[in-house]
Amino acid sequence: MTKLPTPVLPATPPNPELPLQPVPSTSPQQQQQQASAKHYKGFVAGVFSGIAKLAVGHPFDTIKVRLQTSSSTRFSGPLACLTSTIRNEGIFGLYKGATPPLVGWMFMDSIMLGSLTFYRRLISTNFFPSYHPPNDPFLPPAVIPLPTYAHGLAGILSGCTVSFVAAPVEHIKARLQTQYSSSKSDRLYTGPIDALRKIYKYHGIRGIYHGLGATLIFRGCFFFWWGSYDVFSRWMRNNTSWSAPVINFWAGGLSAQVFWVMSYPSDVVKQRIMTDPLGGGLGDGERRFRRWREAARAVYKENGPKGYWRGFLPCFLRAFPANAMALVAFEGVMRALPE
Repeated sequence: MTKLPTPVLPATPPNPELPLQPVPSTSPQQQQQQASAKHYKGFVAGVFSGIAKLAVGHPFDTIKVRLQTSSSTRFSGPLACLTSTIRNEGIFGLYKGATPPLVGWMFMDSIMLGSLTFYRRLISTNFFPSYHPPNDPFLPPAVIPLPTYAHGLAGILSGCTVSFVAAPVEHIKARLQTQYSSSKSDRLYTGPIDALRKIYKYHGIRGIYHGLGATLIFRGCFFFWWGSYDVFSRWMRNNTSWSAPVINFWAGGLSAQVFWVMSYPSDVVKQRIMTDPLGGGLGDGERRFRRWREAARAVYKENGPKGYWRGFLPCFLRAFPANAMALVAFEGVMRALPE
């Protein structure tokens, strides 16, 4: 009887919002010789892909956050918000709060993907040591063999882990994005460092982590992201002749859209909490929301059920162009850098 090969535990599938590096075609010896060069190139290309994603995607995010945190009397919709922002603050008004995510994404993505791999291995080893996906004869060794709900569970755990880095990054970003004045002298915060300094001075580390609970709820929806990623990628492996990078790209993009559809209402509540005045010596107003449910009720009271979807269009439109530009930048830099 022929002995079946032992399944190889995988590396994590790539973040759907990050570009994908083509699978190397070199021999193992050549790969070992070029390892240091590839790490260097991958890091540099990743930085440029992050810049490209930010350049394309951040204006959409600014419009999204402003719609989420304002009433319909201020902006009737995405187009009104866009034209008002450009008219009053110029094109750079769309890039307010861009620095925190530019710096934070490198750490956030690394922690998210690293912890996702760890939790998948942990779940696979302890609960599904002999699991083989049904009707999936094309399962590549780079995919951890787990049922879909287990991939979703690993997503929840990784989302909660990365929340401790994401919460302060998103908090500062949201505060800067909702400053409407075109003059720096009229703004409470002149930039991310100033925001950190002032918030920490009057509210300490707890103020920096304002909105952590809401972030945990929002990123707990990674269940839908990574669960649907497994569903899409498995279907594509069985029903198309696409290469692994193409499958990863489309499965990643589609699963990211599933994630946003399922998580968007919680993102609206999170942004309300993160832009709520902290009060005290900061002098930014009186705090409205002490608990997550108070913010959720306020959204419903102001706009009804549709309030939980305010700003969804720019969020939905952002995903694919930002991802595509990140991919173009990543591959271009990888080709341009010397070996």
